Amino acid sequence: MEITLKGKVALVTGGGAGIGKAIVEAYGALGAKIAVAEIDAGKVEALNAGFKSSGIDGIAIQADVQNTDDVKRVIAEVDRKFGRLDVLVNNAGHHLYKFSPLDVMEEADMDALYNINLRQLFIVTKHAIPLMKRGKAGGSVINVSSIEGFRGSTYNIAYTAFKHGVTGFTRGLALELAHEQIRVNTIAPETTETEQVAMAAFMKPQYRDQPELAARSIPLGRFGHPSDHAGAAVYLATDLSLWVTGTTIHVDGGGLAAGGMQRLPDGGWTVTPIVTDTAMGG
Repeated sequence: MEITLKGKVALVTGGGAGIGKAIVEAYGALGAKIAVAEIDAGKVEALNAGFKSSGIDGIAIQADVQNTDDVKRVIAEVDRKFGRLDVLVNNAGHHLYKFSPLDVMEEADMDALYNINLRQLFIVTKHAIPLMKRGKAGGSVINVSSIEGFRGSTYNIAYTAFKHGVTGFTRGLALELAHEQIRVNTIAPETTETEQVAMAAFMKPQYRDQPELAARSIPLGRFGHPSDHAGAAVYLATDLSLWVTGTTIHVDGGGLAAGGMQRLPDGGWTVTPIVTDTAMGG
């Protein structure tokens, strides 16, 4: 089977950097027509210049996907330019650097985390569905969530709870749209090196040249790269996944499978490590 997106139109939210940008690049290389909703004006300009120079039929639109009017404008522009929508990648999301115990977390921070990690998912998808249905050729909705949607995470409870919500959103919508042959799935990344999560900023200075220490709990021994998730997004957008819906691809280097296991210096594993220091933190 040929892996191609020729003739398909894809909309990627937050596609100006990191995982979103890697998905945009992968889709473009496979022949897709692409629209990007991106809040950063400089990244919008760079994307549009990149589309022009590479010959990709694409458009980047400055928009805040938390704003309903902006979302309506993006969908209208996709309709005007391409007349259809086959793939929606809900990539936008952010932990907003809001890390604190629940009892001291500000309610405004909870609201902000809800808006960017769950509410906007409903808004974008709601307004995209009619255009996807109109094509009468099925389609694929891909929600980029987090591995935190499948485990507990201290000092990060609001973000974690909303990512759990993405899992429910995916499963319910997959059933709701099944008769339209529109598939709905999730990609759940483990810690990935991006502009949003620059690992050097989280690691103690003495460990920044030893990233393998910080990644000891990941069986494959490294943090993720945006291209890791782009590969999963290609699978879910193409005909390779025509019978896959309502599920999640954990792109996590085996992190979820490891559970509470920790890698020892000799390469072995233990569930009862003696912790003398952590590579992460201030």
